[in-house]
Amino acid sequence: MIAPILPPLRWLSAADVGAAMPPLEERLALAERTMVALATPGGAEMPPKIAIHPRPDAAFVHAMPAMLRGADLFGDLVGMKWVAGFATNNELGLPGISALVVLNDPATGIPLAIMDGGPITAQRTAAVSGLAMRRFGPTVAGRPVRAALIGAGVQGRSHLAVFGHVLPGVELHVFDRDPRRAATLAEAAAGTPGIGPTTLEASARAAVDGADVVLTAASFGPAEERQAMTNAWLAPGATVIPIDYATYCAAEVARDAALFLVDQREQYLANREAGNFDGYPDPDATIGEAILARTARPPGRVVVAHLGVGLSDVVYADAILRAAEARDLGVVLPR
Repeated sequence: MIAPILPPLRWLSAADVGAAMPPLEERLALAERTMVALATPGGAEMPPKIAIHPRPDAAFVHAMPAMLRGADLFGDLVGMKWVAGFATNNELGLPGISALVVLNDPATGIPLAIMDGGPITAQRTAAVSGLAMRRFGPTVAGRPVRAALIGAGVQGRSHLAVFGHVLPGVELHVFDRDPRRAATLAEAAAGTPGIGPTTLEASARAAVDGADVVLTAASFGPAEERQAMTNAWLAPGATVIPIDYATYCAAEVARDAALFLVDQREQYLANREAGNFDGYPDPDATIGEAILARTARPPGRVVVAHLGVGLSDVVYADAILRAAEARDLGVVLPR
């Protein structure tokens, strides 16, 4: 009997993943595909994040399995992200967040690729934010959009290209607890196409004041800052996009919003039950549901909270693997 030939197992480093990353407009399209699949009956399968909590304070490790159902078996996507967050790594000069993404053959379950999940996490998160800005951003006439960015870490930097692409000419106001990190991001913003003047602010509230779009991307903030950004900080018609759970955005902002969206209802409700969104209301809809329903942006404030879904990582990883195979990137590992 002839032994079956297993498909190649490819390892992609962070550099390989970056080299194979789709262009920005395609990343936005992949984000929309993911959100719509989650809102389509039978379109995807994805449980809420499975979590363990190692000993360092505020540490977590999440397993994020997901499947996208295609037109047939060979159009399905199957995989998982394994992501760890250790706040204590900052003191060691190590990344606070690290991740791997595994892709499996949908017909056999055989692993096809293992890749560094860091660049995927950064870019798929920024793309969902860009989708929210494009679909549910405020209408501004006669002047550039004013945007506030709270947090100048990896996620803040990954959003720069999205700000410039979706909101061309945007005036960016940046705050970070570390002034040096904020200054470094401002230098990067100055070289990013589509971004207009960038202003460093001395406080989060100063950055948010008068902003049309507010993105909070703080990481591992002190307890006294939790839900500090209340209605009083915000312009009446602002679009607020918290990607840091409830680190900055107060529950009253979501409760009083004209429209409150999340990326996936089940994951959001599970996190609220665990205390990560204390005081927050039920969402009006998911991003995908609102897109499918052609929901118009209402007057007033809109809040779009996306927690990061494993299906995004799998959808992005598939596009990256196809590009890597075409260009022979990465290392084929022995079985």
